Amino acid sequence: MDIELFNYDLPEELIAQSPSKDRDQCRLLLVDREHRSYEDAVFADIFDYLHPGDVLVRNDTKVLPSRLIGTKEESRGKVELLLLKDLGNDEWECLVGHAKSVRVGSVLLFGEGRLKAVCTGVYDEGLRRVRFLYEGIFLEILESLGEMPLPPYIRKQCESNDEYQTVYAKHPGSAAAPTAGFHFTEELLARLSRKGIEIVDLTLDIGLGTFRPVKVRDTKDHHMHSEMIHLRKEAAEALCRAKEQGRRIVAVGTTCVRTLEAVYSKYGTFVPVDEPTDIFIAPGYEFKAVDALITNFHLPKSTLIMLVSAFMGRQFALECYRHAVEERYRFFSFGDAMFIYGAYDYSKANIDG
Repeated sequence: MDIELFNYDLPEELIAQSPSKDRDQCRLLLVDREHRSYEDAVFADIFDYLHPGDVLVRNDTKVLPSRLIGTKEESRGKVELLLLKDLGNDEWECLVGHAKSVRVGSVLLFGEGRLKAVCTGVYDEGLRRVRFLYEGIFLEILESLGEMPLPPYIRKQCESNDEYQTVYAKHPGSAAAPTAGFHFTEELLARLSRKGIEIVDLTLDIGLGTFRPVKVRDTKDHHMHSEMIHLRKEAAEALCRAKEQGRRIVAVGTTCVRTLEAVYSKYGTFVPVDEPTDIFIAPGYEFKAVDALITNFHLPKSTLIMLVSAFMGRQFALECYRHAVEERYRFFSFGDAMFIYGAYDYSKANIDG
């Protein structure tokens, strides 16, 4: 499909620059994909649309403060690293600013040398393999020296690193946050649990795919960057029970969708996994695992809006986005949310519709 089919007009002032003061008081667009209808609400209203027996699936990944700003040892020129993937033995795959001057053997200094990085490999598109040298505990050093890797459309750093984490973030390893989860508070989650909603956690370590734009004209030529998924035994068993009993599986965010669909498509059921996935979901894909989706409003021509379009129909998705623009919703990572629910007949869905 032509990438322009996933474009829409967005005034810059609608791009949220900071999180909502009260997470669950952001706006929520309730979308019934079966009847192609929608209505405006507040996120806390999700309580009334989740039912006893539903399984709410969250990505419990934790964002590392993985943006490091330092200098090159030889030239003292400024350098910026974004840590993307832990390769083991203190080596990381990193995205490097002004990467051409960083070659194998280059030494980079952070925190006046408290942390050093030696380039051990050169890849394409600004990617480098580096080995970190330090004394002490790496994650503690990173916490003290690193900044949160905010998307480029957010112009200033958070006042607190916790602003760019979900309240249930647990397993460090991501270069970006699963932002659909920002809207949940501990109180709302407790209320949902008491109502009989089952909460299941999985982990997808969000990597370069979040930052890489779609550069091809035809979506079929796009290849997703591989990311690690972790579905634990207890979670897989809970999801299998829900499927067998016909209960609704509600994904919190596109990372949960990609994890659930990758596992179910490969194995025909939910099984424990610790493996990479590069699944790319676009119109024409038939969902096998997920019944409903909580998600934010995504960038034009991004893989995320393609996934949402596959879930509810491209034209209807763009209609909902136009409504959100007209009603002055807040967009992207710190923005407002959608809850997409209802039956959907993929056999009758038009790939362009």
